[in-house]
Formats: sequence, structure tokens, C-alpha cells
Amino acid sequence: MTKEKILVAMSGGVDSSVAAHLMLQAGFDCVGATMTLCRGLPGVPPQDTTDARAVADKLQIPFWVLEADANFRARVVDAFVDAYENGLTPNPCIECNRHLKFRVMLDRALEMGCDGIATGHYAIIRQDPDTGRYRLFKAADPQKDQSYFLACLNQEQLSRTYLPLGAYTKEEIRQIAEEQGFLNARRKD
Repeated sequence: MTKEKILVAMSGGVDSSVAAHLMLQAGFDCVGATMTLCRGLPGVPPQDTTDARAVADKLQIPFWVLEADANFRARVVDAFVDAYENGLTPNPCIECNRHLKFRVMLDRALEMGCDGIATGHYAIIRQDPDTGRYRLFKAADPQKDQSYFLACLNQEQLSRTYLPLGAYTKEEIRQIAEEQGFLNARRKD
């Protein structure tokens, strides 16, 4: 029996690092990946993928950098500016999740032969046994819950997404990171 292969979205922060560790512990074959988002935007320093790569190396998983700068600019930055100029109150995090993290990243994962993705978001996905539909629930840690930012995900995205941090508190995640010797264990959010 082959293990399910998962692309883990790794930002270099403690949450995504522990998500990769937890997925490995659960028996998945993992690949780490970071999406570049802001190259070429005025006033934005270059994205550093060093920490994400260091954690992937420590976990002994392959690591990829996925270019998504043009998509980010069109789908998130330009859309934000347009909405704001028209008197709306846009939420760029929701748009980034909708169009990039859970669309582009999932598409790239499938192209790479992965079965799905995992992220360091704090929320829970469960399949309803009666209807077969995937449902999104709040995380155990109300201070870190990110279910609101993921409410835009469709059934295809939910069915192929793992959120291993949903049952943990932030302090528990930091403790796991310390136990694993991750360089980002106590870095501020």
C-alpha cells in the first residue's frame, strides 16, 4: 500500500513547520513548498525561503519554491486596490486563500503527483458521514482560529486539504517545535 503524498505549504514559520512534522508523524509522504508572492512589488523586501528550506531539510523531505507572483499581484494586490478605491473593504487574506493557497497550490500539488495539500492554518475539516460533504469547523484554540479565512473553500479543496493544527493550541505547537529543534520555535508570529 502506498502512502498518500501531500504537499505541505511551508512559509518558514512555526505553524507550517509543525504541520509538516505532524503530517510525517501521521504517515504521509510529504513534500514541502513555499510560494513566492511579492517579488517585484515596490517597497516589498525579497521573500526569504531559508527557514522553510531548513525545516524541510531537518525533516528530510523535498522542498520546492513555487512562483506565484503574477497571480498574487492580479488576484490579490490589484483586486484589493480596485475594491478599496471603489469604497469597499476588501480582505486580501481570504482572496489569497481562495485563489492561491488553495487553488494554485492545490493545482501544483496535483501536477507534482501529490494527493492533496496541508497547511498550518488553525481550523478543522471533517467529512459528514451522512452526506459525504466536507465541513469546516473552528479550531480548538479560539485565539488562533482561522476558519473564517477558509470559509471560501469549495468541496474539492476541502476534500484534498489537511489542517493538522486544528486540535492544538499555539503553545502546544511551539512546544512540539522546540522538541523537534526547529529554529523558529519561539519566533514571534
